[in-house]
Amino acid sequence: MSAEAAALRLGTTVAKTAADIWLGGRRRQQERQLSLTELVRLRVPGLRLQRSVERQFGQITDAVFDRLEPYLEHEFRGLDEAGRQAVIDAVCDTFARADLSDEAVFSADAHPAELIRRLTGSVPAPVGLSEAETRLYEMLFAECVEYYVRIVRSLPVFEERAAAELLARTATLGTEVARLLERLPDRSLLAPEGSDRDTAFRRRYLELISRDLDEVELFRRTSDRAAGPRVRLSVAYVSLRATGDDGSRRRAVRSLSRLRPDMSDWEEAGGESSGVRVETGLSGASRVLLRGEAGSGKTTLLRWLAVTAARGAFSGELADWNGLTPVLVKLREYSGRTPPAPDAMLDGVAGPLTGIMPKGWVERQLDSGRALLLIDGVDELLDRERRAVRDWLRKLLVAYEGVRVVVTSRPAAAGADWLRGEDFTAMHLDRMSPPDLAAFVRQWHQAVRELGEDLPCPVDDLPLYEQSLLTSLKDRPHLQSLAGTPLLAAMLCAMHLNRGRQLPRDRMELYRNALHTLVHDRDADRNVPSAVDSKLSLSDKLVILRDLAWRLSDNNRSEISVEQAAVHVGAKLRAMRHLDGMEGGQVLDQLRHRSGILRSPAEARLDFVHRTFQEYLASSEAAEEDRMGNLVERAHLDLWRETVIMAAGHANARQREELLSGILDRADREPRYARVLRLLAASCQETLPVVPDGLAGRLDDAVSHLLPARRPTDPPALAAVGSSLLRRLPTSLGELTEKAAAQTVRTVALIGGGAALGLLVRYAEDTREAVIEALIEAWGYFDADAYADRVLAGVPLTGRRVRLTHSRQWPAVCRLPAIDNLWVRHPVTDLTVLTGLQPLMELSLVALSGDVDLSPLGAQQSLLELALTGGASLKNTDVLGELPALDALYLESECLPQLGERCLAPTLTSLGLMHLGASLDLAPLRHDRIEWLGLYAGETCLPQGDHALSALPRLRSLALTHINVAAWLDVGSFPPPGVNSLNLTRCILPEDPTALDFPGVRVVIR
Repeated sequence: MSAEAAALRLGTTVAKTAADIWLGGRRRQQERQLSLTELVRLRVPGLRLQRSVERQFGQITDAVFDRLEPYLEHEFRGLDEAGRQAVIDAVCDTFARADLSDEAVFSADAHPAELIRRLTGSVPAPVGLSEAETRLYEMLFAECVEYYVRIVRSLPVFEERAAAELLARTATLGTEVARLLERLPDRSLLAPEGSDRDTAFRRRYLELISRDLDEVELFRRTSDRAAGPRVRLSVAYVSLRATGDDGSRRRAVRSLSRLRPDMSDWEEAGGESSGVRVETGLSGASRVLLRGEAGSGKTTLLRWLAVTAARGAFSGELADWNGLTPVLVKLREYSGRTPPAPDAMLDGVAGPLTGIMPKGWVERQLDSGRALLLIDGVDELLDRERRAVRDWLRKLLVAYEGVRVVVTSRPAAAGADWLRGEDFTAMHLDRMSPPDLAAFVRQWHQAVRELGEDLPCPVDDLPLYEQSLLTSLKDRPHLQSLAGTPLLAAMLCAMHLNRGRQLPRDRMELYRNALHTLVHDRDADRNVPSAVDSKLSLSDKLVILRDLAWRLSDNNRSEISVEQAAVHVGAKLRAMRHLDGMEGGQVLDQLRHRSGILRSPAEARLDFVHRTFQEYLASSEAAEEDRMGNLVERAHLDLWRETVIMAAGHANARQREELLSGILDRADREPRYARVLRLLAASCQETLPVVPDGLAGRLDDAVSHLLPARRPTDPPALAAVGSSLLRRLPTSLGELTEKAAAQTVRTVALIGGGAALGLLVRYAEDTREAVIEALIEAWGYFDADAYADRVLAGVPLTGRRVRLTHSRQWPAVCRLPAIDNLWVRHPVTDLTVLTGLQPLMELSLVALSGDVDLSPLGAQQSLLELALTGGASLKNTDVLGELPALDALYLESECLPQLGERCLAPTLTSLGLMHLGASLDLAPLRHDRIEWLGLYAGETCLPQGDHALSALPRLRSLALTHINVAAWLDVGSFPPPGVNSLNLTRCILPEDPTALDFPGVRVVIR
């Protein structure tokens, strides 16, 4: 039975049972045996109405199918056909026998968890299921009951029956209320004790996270909403690219043959993040410091991780994260306060539930190692507060060292080594490459299409707008540079949609137009009554918002109490004589509820919808009030970087002179901050309408001090200067050191555009190893075909690993000169491209998905090493046994049962099994030539006992000489006869270390 067939059967069962109660036939035992179609025909008059009812319950079936099918796709891989069938039969049979009547639902107060508990105790458990099958049965039955209750509660008939039930209970209402008040929990004193309520609370908490965080606001006008329309984050989310920027921990990706001596290197290679998808980088590390510029998508990524973890919907390289409990901590809420203790970590995102949280629940989640701690916004705190956060995090990880953590910050606030002492891997969110931007544009328009209404154009015209914007981006490289972050790209999409395909020239114009739309135009253009009657003009609103933004920034804050904000607005209004009589609180309420620029992150608190808007408005206020001296004094502070850059764009000629001269003067006299200040001055050129004549030379000198780029953190910082930097870069790399040359290539790639591509064509003449690696990596930032033809066509690629990071590179790989080592890191379902490639020696397909036909591998008769990992179902595996030179094979452990003896090439001596599950079956291994075996489970904890390696008899029939283990696995009594090398990573070791002293065996423990 396939996952699709199983999900469909379960969906039909749930929908049919719900139809019974809706159609009033629940108490008629004979009707329970009817099909849905037969039941509808019996209970619903009229053919048309019958068809309508069938369609509605068909949609319910599809909804349940969509929820279960991805989960079953993953879980079924560990079961054989008979086991799958037995589990689904047991769930359907139990569901049919269970008491799901009105009375049963009402007796459980229509609460899914309570009904599941009662049914589990009253319905006999199925017999004959294995341990794994029983676990899957229990989970599926609970899920189906959950869906059933949710569906029934939404049916029209439920309210009528619930009202009748409520009236029947009124006699005991007073007693029940008294009892309820007595049991009302208090977080510190009366919260439920012990862990018996943990499961029910976790389910409710995850439901809240899944619902409340699964939304993203679009920057566009609407009719009468306080903020822009919101769409599902799970629809709008686009995977971003990240680069490893922790210089001390940066690891080169090794070839598979070099992985053999230490299996832990495979894990590190998977997590090595030089130009990889951020999900790939996250999968290879349990502690990550994620750094990114303003608007780069840090917060959105954390929200997506929280939502996906809550739903258990991770796939591919993050599939092991399913089952984690997300805990999102927004540090801005703790500015001026102590970071939260574990029992207060849920306050920010799940405040309504914290009163009923079982005492010690968060601590138990952290202690179990199944928590995903997401900490957002280190940069939104003062420097002294950041040090306190680091100490808080260090103590937390000492107490709960198994927890996974992702921390975000802007680069200026936290260096790559900020958490190095806590063993964090540092990653940097890159600017979006052209393929990334194109994917974002398509996804954004798809998300808008889901709204279906309140659009500035007919829904059917959206494809035209989408294609128009894609064409403009392709033909105008400066727009690609402008929309390099998700925030700017979303604003560009919205502006293109709102303003009839008119596009801005630069970032300042983009911010200005977005603010006008959010603050005023969206209501005024549509004649919203409150906007028409308001005395506030656009200029008035901006004056008030500028003042508020400056006050926040001046105090190094990103949020303020509503009461204090009203005082500030009132003070500003007293200076605006034409608005005499208006009160601060009244005006603030109008701005809060009618503009899309302010929001309430918590009760009685206020902030800007994105910190970038606060910085833009504060910079405008600085120019308006001539506060250049204040900016010069604070120019070395990372919290003020963006404000200073945008103030250079707002300033008049005299102010620009004062600002830039002051920054450069400080750079000359303060060596401690010289580099930061020169980089800031250079970055100001992005927003300057005109470079003052007297400062052009000094700015050029400042850039000269910054070039060439040498450190891994240099390219993103220098690329922010913009395309004007390309004129300062050498046309040849010959005079640079190899390290500086490679970082120069990366800088040019991040700037992007036609001029950058032309410069890289010249750099392709350099044959040094690091330069060639950088040129290969830069492929992901340009049109795949053009870059392959113009740059890589002249680069010697033989003997070097070529990494593909996005789907458009896959067909373009045929344009490359001879390559022999290919690593494909984006999802792949079709391998026919392999038939057009020259002979490969090494091939790694690490993100296979769907049903993958392996037949095209037959064209690669020279393959020595092959990796096939991801969530795919492999077809035509016999081709693996027909590869005459294949020496090493790496694949998912769950794929092993799909392989027969003839699927393993006779030349095969090395086998690596990735992502071990709880059941490890080596029975298919009948190949007595395998000498090297690698077992890797990521963070999965494998049980002891029957699954200990000592209990795997197949090991003793192999010709093993080396075993690598990278898993939480009881090593038992090792090793089998003949093994002379044993590498153990994250294994459960015996208490007596001498138990691992094996005669003639070299044991390495990591």
